[in-house]
Amino acid sequence: MTHNPDAAAAEHAESRPVLVVDFGAQYAQLIARRVREASVYSEIVPHTITAAEIREKNPVGIVLSGGPSSVYEPGSPSLDPEILELGIPTMGICYGFQVMAQQLGGEVAKTGAREYGSTEVRLAGDGGVFLNEQPPTQSAWMSHGDSVVKAPEGFEVLASSDSTPVAAFGSDERKLYGVQWHPEVKHSAFGQQVLENFLHRAAGIAPEWNADNVIAEQVARIQAQVGSGRVICGLSGGVDSAVAAALVHEAVGDQLVCVFVDHGLLRQGEREQVEKDYVEATGIRLVTVDAADQFLTALAGVSDPETKRKIIGREFIRTFEAAQAELVAEFAAEGDPIKFLVQGTLYPDVVESGGGTGTANIKSHHNVGGLPEDLQFELVEPLRTLFKDEVRAIGRELGLPEAIVGRHPFPGPGLGIRIVGEVTFDRLELLRAADAIVRQELTAAGLDAEIWQCPVVLLADVRSVGVQGDGRTYGHPIVLRPVSSEDAMTADWTRLPYDVLARVSNRITNEVDGVNRVVLDVTSKPPGTIEWE
Repeated sequence: MTHNPDAAAAEHAESRPVLVVDFGAQYAQLIARRVREASVYSEIVPHTITAAEIREKNPVGIVLSGGPSSVYEPGSPSLDPEILELGIPTMGICYGFQVMAQQLGGEVAKTGAREYGSTEVRLAGDGGVFLNEQPPTQSAWMSHGDSVVKAPEGFEVLASSDSTPVAAFGSDERKLYGVQWHPEVKHSAFGQQVLENFLHRAAGIAPEWNADNVIAEQVARIQAQVGSGRVICGLSGGVDSAVAAALVHEAVGDQLVCVFVDHGLLRQGEREQVEKDYVEATGIRLVTVDAADQFLTALAGVSDPETKRKIIGREFIRTFEAAQAELVAEFAAEGDPIKFLVQGTLYPDVVESGGGTGTANIKSHHNVGGLPEDLQFELVEPLRTLFKDEVRAIGRELGLPEAIVGRHPFPGPGLGIRIVGEVTFDRLELLRAADAIVRQELTAAGLDAEIWQCPVVLLADVRSVGVQGDGRTYGHPIVLRPVSSEDAMTADWTRLPYDVLARVSNRITNEVDGVNRVVLDVTSKPPGTIEWE
């Protein structure tokens, strides 16, 4: 490890959050990400949160998200009015802006003039502390039907558009501000500056949240939770489990032991990457279980994707439990039982499962099929407040190999769900070879950071006629599925350069026996999912 927190790190207090109040916005998570990009810690909370609950969380600021509703609709999301009286700097966005205006005595009306998409916004004067040092006219992204037509008493109108007389307002005295547009989306040319003006200037929040602080906080938290107890982690080789294990190891060292299950559904070189590069970088004790034959036997004759997932999950549980039982017996004999299980839960998992406090359910996509509910361990979840890009930053700070930290997301069931049809050894070898070529060419072209992931899919039950050499062939198609995304909730297909696609296609059809056609999936999500199965 390259990172060594000093003694002061153990006393590092957890960052006070900026709370993002979610009114049902599709962009609530994006707002939270943008706040963190300004080096300020953020958390998402429901709009039903009370003023008393807000006080308990002791936030340094509040951001009210947008939402699909109208403030005039019966039963539309509302806000505890006392929240705006707490003296906490608050910023409203779109629907949140209208809720602020209405509750503070302003006026929101159905003007009949809707604004959707790129809209020209004009600042009033210098824009005040909230919007200053920005162009007097700028392009912003709007999505609203109702409009604020009168600012609350004591508030200054800071911006307007052709259809919206009050597109932004603010009160420096009360530290309450709002905008009708969406500063969190990149279509708003100066959106991030609007957020940073609110956070750093209007609210006076220092940009102090960074990878070093996160590591220090989590090390202190893990040490307090685990004490001298033993910890086990199911290591998949993916970013989440790799960084989670590294953080725990940073905190408790040799009290942690990792189990790596090779189910035979991995991509080329992944087992070696974990056993050699990761272990060398961390010094973690790793127990590898070779279970490829067990999984292939269980999957024989099965083509249905859901059945495959269930089989892979079941076999993973059995394999992990067997390895866990051996380790539990080993440590129990030494009088030092295993009490804790590391889980790579990320913040989107917490939010999407309801954002509840306490221990989150173990989610199946982290550990292939979901670990049994009756495992007698207390969960250690060092990443549950982080987004994927933040996890990568933590991994780099901890000195993990770039091949692991920069790795594209890979499903727990592995290549088992990238073979459309029955999973066999020969088909796995074929797909492994094709996948390796795609990864090599994307890396050589410098495209790894530009795409979210690129599943390579084998249509095992489909054959097409081809011509290779002097004869006709009857081979399988390979599907390329390059996608761009920020969080995998939505995604668009990535426009890879034609020369890269040509090299990939030529190499696969020339080097991978049994493939005579390469096709490109150009479907967004929605309607299509990222994985085919």
